[in-house]
Amino acid sequence: MKYGYFDDRRKEYVIQTPDTPLPWINYLGSNQFFSLLSNTGGGYSFYRDAKLRRITRYRYNNVPNDIGSRFFYIKDQDEIWSPCYKPVKSKLDSYSCRHGMGYSIISGSRNSIVASITFFVPLEDNCELQHVTLTNEGDSKKSFDLFGVVEWCLWNAVDDAANYQRNLSIGEVEVENSVIYHKSEYRERRNHYGFYSVNADTCGFDTNRDSFLGADKDWSLPDRVRSGQSADSIASGWYPIASHQISISLEPGETKELVFILGYIENEKNDKWDLPNKINKTKAKEMISKYESLSSVNKAFSELAGYWEDLLSNYQVHSALPQLDRMVNIWNQYQCMATFNMSRSASYYETGTGRGMGFRDSCQDLLGFVHMIPEQARERIIDIASIQFEDGSTYHQYQPLTKQGNADIGGGFNDDPLWLIGCTTAYIRETGDMSILDEMVPFNNVKGTEKPLLEHLKRSVYYTINHKGPHNLPLIGRADWNDCLNLNCFSEEPGESFQTCENIDSKKAESIFIGAMFVKYAGEYADLCSRLGNTEEADYVNKEIQKMTEAIETSGWDGSWFLRAYDSYGDPVGSHICEEGQIYIEPQGFCVMAGIGIQNGNAKKALDSVEERLTTPYGIQLLNPCYTKYHINLGEITSYPPGYKENGGIFCHNNPWVSIAHTVIGQRNEAFESYKRISPAFTEEISDIHRTEPYVYSQMIAGREAPNYGEAKNSWLTGTASWSFVNVSQFILGIRADYDGLRIEPCLPDELNEITIIREFRDARFNIHINNRKTGKIQIMVDGEKIKGTLIPLIENKKLYTVEVDV
Repeated sequence: MKYGYFDDRRKEYVIQTPDTPLPWINYLGSNQFFSLLSNTGGGYSFYRDAKLRRITRYRYNNVPNDIGSRFFYIKDQDEIWSPCYKPVKSKLDSYSCRHGMGYSIISGSRNSIVASITFFVPLEDNCELQHVTLTNEGDSKKSFDLFGVVEWCLWNAVDDAANYQRNLSIGEVEVENSVIYHKSEYRERRNHYGFYSVNADTCGFDTNRDSFLGADKDWSLPDRVRSGQSADSIASGWYPIASHQISISLEPGETKELVFILGYIENEKNDKWDLPNKINKTKAKEMISKYESLSSVNKAFSELAGYWEDLLSNYQVHSALPQLDRMVNIWNQYQCMATFNMSRSASYYETGTGRGMGFRDSCQDLLGFVHMIPEQARERIIDIASIQFEDGSTYHQYQPLTKQGNADIGGGFNDDPLWLIGCTTAYIRETGDMSILDEMVPFNNVKGTEKPLLEHLKRSVYYTINHKGPHNLPLIGRADWNDCLNLNCFSEEPGESFQTCENIDSKKAESIFIGAMFVKYAGEYADLCSRLGNTEEADYVNKEIQKMTEAIETSGWDGSWFLRAYDSYGDPVGSHICEEGQIYIEPQGFCVMAGIGIQNGNAKKALDSVEERLTTPYGIQLLNPCYTKYHINLGEITSYPPGYKENGGIFCHNNPWVSIAHTVIGQRNEAFESYKRISPAFTEEISDIHRTEPYVYSQMIAGREAPNYGEAKNSWLTGTASWSFVNVSQFILGIRADYDGLRIEPCLPDELNEITIIREFRDARFNIHINNRKTGKIQIMVDGEKIKGTLIPLIENKKLYTVEVDV
């Protein structure tokens, strides 16, 4: 069952009912100001950091679901309704939500009044614009009131939800004409404030939530909306809001347009005040003036469209499969930009209060967006490397506002350091910018500790070399990519964090997965060293890679698949001798990606085992069979019910690793089938089963053993986005950036007879036409001339390449 449809021409997903299985959201913002917006107007806004600079309030686990932060009401005589359907939930005559690239348009109608609201964050300013269009489609005059409301958060989202003995006394506002200013805590340590304005005369306002809602009322029918008269209340402590009331009269066929602005302003610390206790509003007034005219709002909206058109144009495919085209050209790349902005910090599943930007997350996310925004990718790499410690280990996350490492959710995840190599080499291959390796980067953000980025990469490699266990495999530490495989935790206390608890460190718990990562990424580091002329270092690291490969092939092979790990007792994890959890997905994909087992046939055996033991119609499960009891030596992974999350769920993030592995050994159709199973556009028809948005990837889909088999969770902010784009763009379609040019190695399935790909690469444009003749051999013609091999070298000052490929 579908709840909407793709409009590829407008790059939108059009939702046709407010009754989606879950809130289906969009991300607004591309710089510092961000908003999450659901298809019924829910969500919240923040500046840079969803924890430390939360602008509007949102209540998680709320009943009813997704009521929060921004509201519009229309009072038409005795009838009250919301253009976004919620929070009033009165029946609408029509409804639609168009989620597009950085904007959403929600429209509703009732009794001949049509209200449409375009929500977007302009490129240049820290605000959310709400462009409201009201039309009378009836044959008689319509007079009604419109209320636009936001509820302020008291900045720190954790403190806002916890410290009531303070917070209920600190709320402060100012009201000036049609602008309400939120200045809580501004009188002391803060130099920032929020505001909510409308470019029209108002007939009333409210800033006190209790006065607006009424005693024991909720947002569905506020007293002031029901009575049709605002109280002009001024908040003093308690719960500050911003509500504007505007009286509207429309003749038949007449349209009126309004612009609401939800803005964020920072003043210099010595320029905070206009008058005693009167905030300096100069910057706010400049922003309000800028968007007072509809032409300026339309211009900003057009600039936003141009921004996304330019970003997405770097990689475009045209094929006979519209699902493939819309994922590659639009939604997969769009989701990759969301993970660039948010990592895993702020979604409808991550509250934005418990974690910042993940080290490994941000490194992997970069793989999916580096071709679109290489300059920001460079900056991100420096930010990530700056939270590394001198021994090569690293914080697991950092706060985006301060860029300081944060140990709140634990550290010692021994896979983290190696991801830094993967994202750095991806950046250099994309840009050719080797100078980044000379960039001076501190350790732990301590001034005076700066070393070239290349040294940071070296320490990442050597951290693994210096931390091996009894089988010469890498020690797992806190955990590896799978945060829930906690082999040194041994937790027995209810509520104790698996991510911070460490009761045993036997120096025996080893990870085959990190071993495969080492083979792949230490190899990329060694390649860099060779290119820089440091053959001695390259030779040494290559010998260590060979040792690791041998250790995996001898101690990490279980007969038909690769082991997952060894626990703190030295017993195998992910082996046929285990009662539960006999095979895991991660090493099967990553070992083959690293080239392990290809020569001796073990790679194919491992992937055959994945097909036999782990593959389902909804994707590949993380392990099998599921754990049915808690294993203290394995940790959190066994705490989930069978079929959920890491305990046998279809953890989508690593499905692309298996698809890539199929391409590595030439299994074209298997690779594409694996890709399609979890690709949103290919699974849109089962939206009622998945429940999450049919235009973006989810982190997890419930596995066979789960009661809700096929149900998805944790959409939007998942490494599935970047790895899926790497998989389809670089391995299935086969267009890969390389140090010396563009490499063309398609691995197309039988159902794709031909495709055309446009790839922008280092100031050049490649028009690539691929004929799938199913020969298994690649022949490439560039501008009519046949080339040797699969690498198209760049020619100085050449701007256009016409490429014909037969495979």
